[in-house]
Amino acid sequence: MVHGDGLKPGVENFVVRSILPVSSRCGRIDESITQASMCAHYHSVTDPGQLRKHFAVDAPTDAVKSDVWPGYSSVFIRRHPRADVGDEAVPNREAVVGRFGLIPHWSKDDKIGRHTYNARSETVMEKPSFRYAWRKAQHCIIPAAGIYEPDWRSGKAVATRIEGSDGHALGIAGLWSTWRGPTGEVISSFTMLTINADDHPLMRNFHRPEDEKRMVVILAPDCFDAWLSAKPEQSARFLIPCSGDQLTVSTSAS
Repeated sequence: MVHGDGLKPGVENFVVRSILPVSSRCGRIDESITQASMCAHYHSVTDPGQLRKHFAVDAPTDAVKSDVWPGYSSVFIRRHPRADVGDEAVPNREAVVGRFGLIPHWSKDDKIGRHTYNARSETVMEKPSFRYAWRKAQHCIIPAAGIYEPDWRSGKAVATRIEGSDGHALGIAGLWSTWRGPTGEVISSFTMLTINADDHPLMRNFHRPEDEKRMVVILAPDCFDAWLSAKPEQSARFLIPCSGDQLTVSTSAS
């Protein structure tokens, strides 16, 4: 995805923006989620012009949230289902609306999505909530203007906004799924893929001191189509940390 008082040297290009104390939005964690969840709150890119500029997609027509928490509906981007038909009029990507928190096809209800908003790259292929989407390479990109993580260095959690240092939106690697409810409604949903960040110059500063450091997978724009079309056996190669200078944090008030 701060060189200043109490911050580590070598990250002077980061600017940090403290927003709000972190509130507890999640309940009990199920078997598919680890204790070191990463991103539960982000600011989605919903503006049609920004979606076209940064992701080359048209905005969906359904109403979506821009300030997103688990269970909220917002935008995600996937490979167009007819991208391979050879019709130049069919785009490679499409933006669709889905719930933040993946609902696997076998779930009895949609409540599981409150806990499946992050998928650990180390175990995604075996966890019941995610393994079908992983094995089917149901890759997606979550467009984010910024993500929020708790900074505990003051002794209490302060949500901090992390953005792209170049001012561009972030493309976060994820998985998507569809679920049919008991009354026949079809709901799309998505999760963000996370990796270890113990050695990342910026992201190691967040979460409680005793917790493992995690970060979402941020894709380079020139990798967007490759990620969306990657086969299952190719997926893992994309799950790497972005460089520290690609992300920004600010001390100014929001």
